[in-house]
Formats: sequence, C-alpha cells, structure tokens
Amino acid sequence: MTADPPEPLPRDFFDRPVEEVAPDLLGRVFVHEGVAVRLTEVEAYAGPLDPASHAYRGLTPRTAVMFGPPGHAYVYFTYGMHYCVNLVCGPDGTASAVLLRAGEIVAGKETARARRPRSTDRDLARGPARLCMALGIAREQNGLDVCSPTGPLRITPGEPADPSLIRTGPRTGVNGGKDTPWRFWIDGDPTVSPYRPHVPRKRRPAASGGSRGDGDRS
Repeated sequence: MTADPPEPLPRDFFDRPVEEVAPDLLGRVFVHEGVAVRLTEVEAYAGPLDPASHAYRGLTPRTAVMFGPPGHAYVYFTYGMHYCVNLVCGPDGTASAVLLRAGEIVAGKETARARRPRSTDRDLARGPARLCMALGIAREQNGLDVCSPTGPLRITPGEPADPSLIRTGPRTGVNGGKDTPWRFWIDGDPTVSPYRPHVPRKRRPAASGGSRGDGDRS
C-alpha cells in the first residue's frame, strides 16, 4: 500500500520574520514534478528594508508576488538564462522572501539527471539556478502556493537541520547589504554552493566612431 505524501508546511510557518524562516528551512524538502530536494543552503531578503532585495524600490509587476501573502513561490529570470526560486515570508505586503540556493536530491534523481545530464550527483541542485533546473521550475511556477496539499509545488517538513550545524554569513554576490549575515547553510554538506562576493561587471569600452557599448543591462 502506497503511503500518503507528507502534508506541506503550514502557512503560518512562513508568516514570520524572514531571518527566522530562512534557517528553519534547512533540512526541509522542496517537491516539484516527481523530484524532491532536501534544502542545504538558503538566503534571506527583507523586502523594502533590504538594499539587496528585488523589492527594495517598491512594488513592480516583477515583484508583485513578493508583496502578496506568505507561502508562495517568487520565481525570477536572471542573467538572461537562469531561473531562481524564492519563498515569500512575513505578513501580506512586507515582500520578504527566502532564496533557495542549494540542496540534495532525495527523490526523482533520474528525472533530475535527465534535466542536467552533464552534472554529478553532488551538483544536481548545487546553486539556485541548478536547483530550479533539477526541479523543472521556470516562469510558469511563479506565484504558486507551496502550502497547498494538492499543489504541484510543495515544501514538506523533512528533517529540520541540527541547529549546531547551521552556519551563517554574508549573502553570495550581492552589493547592497553585502555584510548582512543572512546566508544560512548546513556545515559540511557537500551540496552547499561556494561563496562568492559581489564583483562589479565591467562596462565594455565604446566602439570607435562614438557608438555606445553594451554595458550593464538590468
């Protein structure tokens, strides 16, 4: 007899300050389309109060999900090629969210390998873009309710990480708020991604004849 799938985490789990939710997500299991990832690394972003957050400058069509109720997925496209997924936290309107940075595939490994055929098992979901690729998450999953027991995208209780193994430090690759220690990870877990500080992108020199180079794009 097949056991019923575990119930997702309740909405009030996410209706807390983002810096409390983030470390509590470590060890939880994120599920989509037959693939399950045990979370080993996350980052917290505190909405309009946080210069590193997409919501720092207020409500936009892109960030509308973040300003909604907790327990929903905020998916964004970055560098013109990758998706990243966040879980919205705090009361409706606060726009805080936790970026899911890395994890271990604990179910559906063959499906994850098919999506990332050149990857080692350790690297299948090691980094936020790889995590989304392994889980099959893209723009269509933006706004989904991860607390719904019948939804396609769910976060389940798993086994919370041992608090003595949780480490914290600056977030990866951010400029504003770069010293805020809101990156959380499970110490010694091989699926945790390497930390990289922010490195400003260099503008290309203008081409001869005075035409403008490509420069940075947002």
